[in-house]
Amino acid sequence: MIRRVVVQTTLTIVVMGAILFVAAGHWRWPQAWAWLAVLVLSSFAISFWLLVHDPKLLESRMSLPWHRDQMRWDRFFMLAVAVAFVGWLALMGLDGGRFGWSEVPLAAEVMGGVLTVLGMAVTWQIFRFNSFAAPQVRVQVERAHRVVSEGPYRIVRHPMYAGAIFWLVGTPLLLGSWWGLAVVPLMIVGLAFRAVGEERMLRRELAGYDEYARRVRWRLVPGIW
Repeated sequence: MIRRVVVQTTLTIVVMGAILFVAAGHWRWPQAWAWLAVLVLSSFAISFWLLVHDPKLLESRMSLPWHRDQMRWDRFFMLAVAVAFVGWLALMGLDGGRFGWSEVPLAAEVMGGVLTVLGMAVTWQIFRFNSFAAPQVRVQVERAHRVVSEGPYRIVRHPMYAGAIFWLVGTPLLLGSWWGLAVVPLMIVGLAFRAVGEERMLRRELAGYDEYARRVRWRLVPGIW
C-alpha cells in the first residue's frame, strides 16, 4: 500500500504539474512550484495519516473513479469534472505562466497559498471524522455506511465541498490568474449540483439522513445555503 500511495500520488501531481508547465511554455514559474509544493506536502501527509489511522478509507480514495454501485449520473459528472479540471489548469498556465494576462498582487498570491493550505486542512478534518468519504456518490453497504454528524458535519452537511471552495479559490490566486478565478463560480455551481444529487440518494438509501438534515440546516455555507 505504501508503494501504491507513493506511485499514484506522485503520478497525479506530476501530470498536473506537466499540464501547468506545458501551457506556461517554461519551467520558470515560482507560483506553480509553490502550488505543487503545497500539494505534494499536504497530499503525502494526509495519505500517510490515513495509512496509519484509516487504511480502508485510503483504499477507497485511491480506487478507480467509477464504482459498480455508484449513481449513474455521478459517473458522467466525474468525467466532466476531469475534463474541466484539465482545461482549468491549462487556462491558468496560459494566463499566469505564458501570456501574463492577469496582474495579481503578491498579497493576493499569498492569500491564495493560505486558502489552498486551508482547503487541504479541511479535507484532513473530513477524513478524521468520516470514514465513508469515498470519491463516488454511493452508499457503502459493504462497510455498514452510517450517517456522520461529528466534527465539521455539525456545521454543514457537505464540509468536503465547502473545503473544496477554499482550494478552488486559493489555487488561481496563488498561480496569479484572474481568469482561473473567474471559472471558479461555475465550479462551485457544479459542487452544489452534486451536493443536491448526493442528498437525494442519501435521503432515499441511508437510514437517519433525513433526521440529520433537519438538525444541520446548511449544505455548504452557514447562513447562506
